[in-house]
Amino acid sequence: MNLENITSESIELLKKLIATPSISREEDQTAQLIQDFLEQKKIKTYTSKNNVWAYAQPLQKDLPTVLLNSHHDTVKPNQGYTRNPFEADVEDGKLYGLGSNDAGGSLVSLIATFLTLKEKQLPYNLILATTAEEEISGKNGIEIVLPELPKIDLAIVGEPTEMNLAIAEKGLMVLDCTAHGKAGHAARDVGENAIYKALKDIKKLKNLTFPEVSENLGKIKVSVTIIQSGTQHNVIPDKCTFTVDVRTTDAYTNKETLKFIQQNIESEVVARSTRLNPSGISSEHPILKVAQKLGLKTFASPTMSDQALISYPSVKIGAGKSERSHTPDEFIFVDEIREAIPIYIQLLENLNFKN
Repeated sequence: MNLENITSESIELLKKLIATPSISREEDQTAQLIQDFLEQKKIKTYTSKNNVWAYAQPLQKDLPTVLLNSHHDTVKPNQGYTRNPFEADVEDGKLYGLGSNDAGGSLVSLIATFLTLKEKQLPYNLILATTAEEEISGKNGIEIVLPELPKIDLAIVGEPTEMNLAIAEKGLMVLDCTAHGKAGHAARDVGENAIYKALKDIKKLKNLTFPEVSENLGKIKVSVTIIQSGTQHNVIPDKCTFTVDVRTTDAYTNKETLKFIQQNIESEVVARSTRLNPSGISSEHPILKVAQKLGLKTFASPTMSDQALISYPSVKIGAGKSERSHTPDEFIFVDEIREAIPIYIQLLENLNFKN
């Protein structure tokens, strides 16, 4: 099949995906659509919840393994839409519809790449995984697929990056912090104001400096985003809670970052989760040598993807533009898909772990 036919087939698949609502945790219909599409191509598929994956050829234990991954769930359409978010229209070279840019264009391009390469003798095993719940970092997405797969030597995650290669990505922790004081009457010199104690810690967090700085991602970003305290105007509050958004880097694991923060403020600090880790890849990894050969730009990504849940070496690259994600009247240029497929193919055809 030539490139134009591959592109046309990919665009038709994306149109069907757009027309099939797949809000996170409600992706069963798009999972079935993808499974049917692959099985029509005589590819055996495996499923768990709303995740679908396939092997290009039988696994060879002596070869490294490459995973192609993108998600088929979407956010809910926001109120700014002027078009039907579930209607795939093409106008002026733009394919409109919810999920077209994030991450439908990358998803169908990776599927096309997998189909193109599945009959070739590659120096590695190739696996395709189309997964759910990415938009909510849910526990029934890539996280339940990975234990079913062999050890992964490289994951290529499809997200809109204008086909630039993200070699690092920030992680995320949300912290619930509590400053404890002692209640008292506001008119008297009694009690210990928990708000004042919280403010001291908030100031410390504003000025907090971590000793290590990531070469690609820079400094860890700590932002206090919510503060709550008090029951009425004449009572000194005995408790003040505040929420902290922490964008972590590959200089530390999330658990190391949490420990450092706990050691530097007096308030009680509890992480809602430490599972959304930062990611990075060695500058010596073979995929970066191929990217350099192809003239692809590399960058560090401030936005999070399923890379946060993949503990193996990974990069992020895909069709579309990140700034269009989650916006009203979301779209992707048809030409972005047309250009993405051969770039993916070239990346993988030139990849060799022995070089």
